[in-house]
Amino acid sequence: MTEPAEGPSRNSAEGSVRGRHRRPDDDSEATQIIGVEDVLAGGVPASSGPPRHTAVREERRSPWNRRQDRVIAALIAVVAVAAGVVVWAGSESRATVSDTAAPGPALPSAPNAVPATLTELWSAPNGAEPVPVADGVTTVTASGGELLGRDPLTGQVRWRYSRDLQLCTVGTAWSRAVALFRKDGVDGLSGCSEVIALDADTGHRMAQRTGSAELGTRLVTDSAYVTAFGPTLIDTWRDDLVETVEYGQVPALVNPDKQPRVGCTYGSVAAASSKVAVVERCPGDPGDRITVYRAVPKDSDQPQVSFSQILPGYKARMVAMSGDHVAVAMPDQKLLVLYGPEGDQIAAYPLDLPASDLAADPAGGAPVTSSTAANVYWFTGSKMMALSRDDLTPKWTLSSALGPGVLFDNQLVVPIQGGLAVLNEQNGATIRTIGVDRHGYTGPVRLSTIGPVLLEQRGDTVTALK
Repeated sequence: MTEPAEGPSRNSAEGSVRGRHRRPDDDSEATQIIGVEDVLAGGVPASSGPPRHTAVREERRSPWNRRQDRVIAALIAVVAVAAGVVVWAGSESRATVSDTAAPGPALPSAPNAVPATLTELWSAPNGAEPVPVADGVTTVTASGGELLGRDPLTGQVRWRYSRDLQLCTVGTAWSRAVALFRKDGVDGLSGCSEVIALDADTGHRMAQRTGSAELGTRLVTDSAYVTAFGPTLIDTWRDDLVETVEYGQVPALVNPDKQPRVGCTYGSVAAASSKVAVVERCPGDPGDRITVYRAVPKDSDQPQVSFSQILPGYKARMVAMSGDHVAVAMPDQKLLVLYGPEGDQIAAYPLDLPASDLAADPAGGAPVTSSTAANVYWFTGSKMMALSRDDLTPKWTLSSALGPGVLFDNQLVVPIQGGLAVLNEQNGATIRTIGVDRHGYTGPVRLSTIGPVLLEQRGDTVTALK
């Protein structure tokens, strides 16, 4: 006799109850329903026999229970720590000391005229700077691989920045000390590739870049841009140290045929009004060449030349650039030649200088000059010439100078043997002289001023006077 099939009500009820007891997270095959109540349509409980379903939850074994797993994890941790130590040991951070400071106190006001006597306040090594760096309320000295921000009145160190690299040179722009450090490249070539700008008053790092400046470089600036000279490459940066233009033999050249000429070398350079002027020596030219190009070209990888003219001879030396005018010294012709905005020669003046003054290019390619609102002052090596700030026309010459003059206490002061000369800017007449004991030093002197303090660069030493 055939057993009757279970009715649909039983299946329906069982499915309903099972549906109500299933949880959303019980969908995995490893979990089954246990002890589900089976209720007949009539409300009679199901058989009290053993449950038809058995719950089996599979235990997942920890991946770290085996000894082999723990050994592998330990090895990974050791390798990671070792790699971190190696990176840190060779990193710039480990090799850098940066002790910053709050802005210093305001300096006393400068007097209306240069005092009758000056007293030495302090001296410090300053071999990495050709000219004393002074800005805001701080004097910056640089030697070896270290820059120090000092109180101008006492020489006390307020902030310090040092690297395990040798300084190439230091200049000032944008109220910052701009420093180039020497670093060898991956190709084995040496260069001044580490460029950094520090706030002059606090020592805080404002910008840093890797560049391609050559050894022996000096910095020239027109206040808006800083240019580093090299015998085959010239680099220019804006205030965030983004390079705006490279001129010459560009390393790792991507796009060829972008430079105006190849195979040239450079003698000296100057900058003004967002332009750079350079004396070039190119194969095949019948003389040296003067070229002026923009500090920020339309295309970043291609210099934008304003003009380029062949000079009337060789051994030319850059003298100065002011506005759109350029002055170049021609030793063989004994001439100071002036060029206008379009590259036209507008004047030439005789130069009465010892042959030794123009026998070589200036150190680092940077002419020894200073400027005021009225004049540009060029130190030839034995004399100081005053050139009009408007068009670089010569105005007067001081034969006994040791360097270019600066405005100090509202008067022009020029270093001379035995002290300083206070001069009339318009005609060079000597107003008076001030004795300064330089302790036997008789070489060139570069000047800077900050408040009531006059700074003298004597060789590798800076001395503060007041």
